[in-house]
Amino acid sequence: MDNIVYWLQSSLMRVFPNSPASNKKNICIHGAGNERISFQACLRNLTPVQINTRISVSGPKDLGIQVRRVGYVLVRHHNTDTNESELDGVGHIPGYVPDPLFPEETATLGPFESHAFWITVSIPPNLQPGIRTLNIQFIDGDTVECTLTANITVYPFTSQPSHNFPVTHWIYADAICDWYSAEPFDERFWAIAEQYLKNLVEHGNNCLYVPLFTPPTDGVKRPTQLLRVTTTGPDKYLFDFSDVQRWVQLAKKHGAKYFEWTHLFSQWGARYGIRIYRNNQDINSLIWPPETEANSETYRKFLAQFLPEFHRFLQSNRLVEQSFFHLSDEPGKDDLQNYKEARNILKELAPWMKIADALSDINYGREGLTDIPIPSIESARYYADAGIPAWTYFCCGPRGNYLNRLMDTSLAKIRMSGWLFYHLGAKGFLHWGYNYWYKRGANCLIDPFMEQSGQAWPEWPYGDTFVVYPGEHGPIDSIRWEIFAESLQDYSLLQTAGIARDDNLFSALKGYDDFPKTEEWLDAARSHVLSL
Repeated sequence: MDNIVYWLQSSLMRVFPNSPASNKKNICIHGAGNERISFQACLRNLTPVQINTRISVSGPKDLGIQVRRVGYVLVRHHNTDTNESELDGVGHIPGYVPDPLFPEETATLGPFESHAFWITVSIPPNLQPGIRTLNIQFIDGDTVECTLTANITVYPFTSQPSHNFPVTHWIYADAICDWYSAEPFDERFWAIAEQYLKNLVEHGNNCLYVPLFTPPTDGVKRPTQLLRVTTTGPDKYLFDFSDVQRWVQLAKKHGAKYFEWTHLFSQWGARYGIRIYRNNQDINSLIWPPETEANSETYRKFLAQFLPEFHRFLQSNRLVEQSFFHLSDEPGKDDLQNYKEARNILKELAPWMKIADALSDINYGREGLTDIPIPSIESARYYADAGIPAWTYFCCGPRGNYLNRLMDTSLAKIRMSGWLFYHLGAKGFLHWGYNYWYKRGANCLIDPFMEQSGQAWPEWPYGDTFVVYPGEHGPIDSIRWEIFAESLQDYSLLQTAGIARDDNLFSALKGYDDFPKTEEWLDAARSHVLSL
């Protein structure tokens, strides 16, 4: 059809509805065995009428090919505290931003509008090296309007899954219940939740969060407590781990290697015990008042009965060494004494526990209060300078020059995540927002296709609260999620190749706020590693 322009685009550049057309008719991308690589097939309608198109991608049977339509979501503002040179989408935001990836091969374009399809190629392990060609056809009715080609160079290299680098994102069982009108934990819930657990592992998350109790973060949540707790008398309890067992088995089924467990004390300072319910269907079925102090006799007696039972469960499932336990989320400088007291309780009652907490104050690390500190990428350098091994995280910030994964973070910048984690020696990565589809601090769902900040912009930036959208029967991936997963593949590639962390390859990587952010650097670096 005249006045329709077709082209191919790398996966590291967003194609907005009013992006100009390109003349790139073929593309060359490279990968190793066990990798998923991606690119985009695009078109722009230069006519004043609506057009419909269908895409067909064919290639060798030894490659897995997945085609998805790029969807667009409304983003009302750019995120704050970031110079224009660090922003993606300038001139397009406010407006529609490409992010969700729908399992569709057709698209409707309005006049003078661009659209893209996301093509993912899976390379099996130990595949014969060489170049394989994909044919991409755009079809209108029964007529092939355009054929483009993509050459996939497969290197004689099979990347192995990363090891000794846990990656976790917090999954919200309450969001699944509320979005899909399911009850915790009925069969409808389990069928849908399994798709989300599978999706996490498929995107490089080898550590899965287990909502043993309702997470005590970001306000009072709908009860979603896997552990069934029954009171048998004053300060006497029975525990049923059957739902916990089912969650763990599903996670293992899909390849999880590590497990992360609910915080045992309140957020921001460990002042209180957490909310524990007799019944997930009754928000008023709390076993003790919310203001019950962390060091109260009531809470100590509960922990004294629960922790030995929990330990036996972990031992019977061979999970002790594969588990990470939380005390309190993001305690600050003024919370040090409360945190110490809570830590002493756990040392007394559960000396086997490895505590891992998101905290950025270096004093927690210096005093050895946390076995596995998880500082923000902004504070990670202080732990490194002190010789304290640590994971890292980002959350809402830091912004500006720093690594992040927001709706207006360039995709090349997101793709640098795995390279920075590897070179800077992070021992793991944590993020809080896998599927948080709520207004901040409330049990009110938002529409993630229209709102990506929990209605809390600018404090909460667009793109921080979730990386998957709710589909009919499970998650819809985002471009940000796909690129982050590919960055974790880069980590695995570097680890498999045995690249030293101080190799000259990383000479331009100075810190989480000073590193290359271009597709050219990434292509050259990957080609170098694949050619070793």
